[in-house]
Amino acid sequence: MTLLSITNLSIAIHAYPILHDVTICVDPGEIVAVTGESGSGKSMTALAAMQLLPKGAQATGHIMLGDQDLLKLSEQDLCNIRGNDIGMVFQEPMTALNPVQTIGDQVAETIRVHDRSVSRRDALARAAETLERVGLPQAKFPLRRYPHELSGGQRQRVVIAMAIALRPRLLIADEPTTALDVTTQAQILDLLKSLAKADNMGLLMISHDLAVVADMADRIIVMRKGEIVEQGETQTLLREMRHPYTQMLFAASNHKVALPAAPAPTPLLDVQNVSRDYRLPRTTVFGSPGTFRAVDNVSFTLQRGERLGLVGESGCGKSTLTRAILGLEQVQGGTITLDGKPVFTGNKPNLAVRRKMQVVFQDPFGSFNPRHRVDRLITEPFHLLADPPKGTARDDAIAEALTAVGLTPDDAQKYIHEFSGGQRQRIAIARALIIRPDLILFDEAVSALDVSVRAQILDLLADLCKAYDLTYLFISHDLSVVRTITDRVLVMKSGQIIEQGDTETVFETPQHPYTQALLAAAPVLPELGEVDP
Repeated sequence: MTLLSITNLSIAIHAYPILHDVTICVDPGEIVAVTGESGSGKSMTALAAMQLLPKGAQATGHIMLGDQDLLKLSEQDLCNIRGNDIGMVFQEPMTALNPVQTIGDQVAETIRVHDRSVSRRDALARAAETLERVGLPQAKFPLRRYPHELSGGQRQRVVIAMAIALRPRLLIADEPTTALDVTTQAQILDLLKSLAKADNMGLLMISHDLAVVADMADRIIVMRKGEIVEQGETQTLLREMRHPYTQMLFAASNHKVALPAAPAPTPLLDVQNVSRDYRLPRTTVFGSPGTFRAVDNVSFTLQRGERLGLVGESGCGKSTLTRAILGLEQVQGGTITLDGKPVFTGNKPNLAVRRKMQVVFQDPFGSFNPRHRVDRLITEPFHLLADPPKGTARDDAIAEALTAVGLTPDDAQKYIHEFSGGQRQRIAIARALIIRPDLILFDEAVSALDVSVRAQILDLLADLCKAYDLTYLFISHDLSVVRTITDRVLVMKSGQIIEQGDTETVFETPQHPYTQALLAAAPVLPELGEVDP
């Protein structure tokens, strides 16, 4: 018997059509993946199954959970179903968790909301069992911990525990691994797969990345602009994909760029024996505070015109090292110089060096002031210059920067909310380019983008390398991106560089067990000729 049956579902919000005749079914124990770009209707389909549609939404069709039509149930009946029969795992665990409530209380609350007869003590005992099921045993992760005391992958496990605490018949996972590093992502995917099989639970998996779901899903559904364009059993769909959009997604997931040859080696950034410690709170009233070494004796040299990658799991020290290079944090040991000059002089950052570096952040929307127009946003680095361009020279610099990243000078008068995610990242790159820095740091600059938009940004970087001889440090947990966009790569673990070398050499013949584990955990789509028949 079919567990979830969505038939001819159409949704409009204030008369604007969002979904068009969507038909999906999920059987008990089956894993069905819905994939497509942002705006394709994936998440709206998931929210419709939970009946968590936004205000003003009107739905037609049928959403059957067993023999119940969810579109015809009252809110009270739906509240009884949510959590009991349908669980949901959201994309960002920190926003799904209450920061002032312990993880034990949050899982226990899910249980007590649906069964008032359960005492708090019994609910906490069941919460402990559920957390252990998702890989958080009480010996290491006591119930009294708060979300901020856990890593991103551990928080996502807590969210999964809340979703499965009452053994629902259906679990919906909406982009549950987008922000996670490759090893944590692999663990979460394995966990979801094992839970679905162990509990004979249907799993509806939402993801924009075909590579993530290729090894996991029994069936794949491809959506575009609110419609299903193709669906089928996973291996069959990958082998016989017919729709051009599916083929485009497949190609974008395996996209590779051709970087120009790097110039003759000339040292630009020199990092020597750098260490960064953080002070820990006292464990006893009269005890001495401890220290945590986030970066431990790191050394490397970045040549002018070279593209260097930095990979590693969350918490390995990548971001701390990045802040130190930018002069945002002072190190306790070692030296960082750019073109022979120190990033720090005394206890203050060297502004003469700082103006030679720019950074592109992971979230382009969050790195811009939404009240300012694009022309003001991308000229923010001008404040670093002793004599910034004014008048016509300023307008020419804005037009040149926007044109270089594939936009038009007319875009300078728009606000950031008028652009798509990929266009916002182009604007972030334009802001970094406008003062022609010697070094650009890309901090997870494409990790939140759709595969097709990511491919466009990577092509843009390759073109800019040809036009501007870019030198950059590319920090990312996405190994496939690092492989195609860098000449050399550093692998970081527990604050140390444990392996480095030419990118292809490291990826083809990794020497350190940690590097081997990272590469083994990375999701990879097979080549068209390699899909199992």
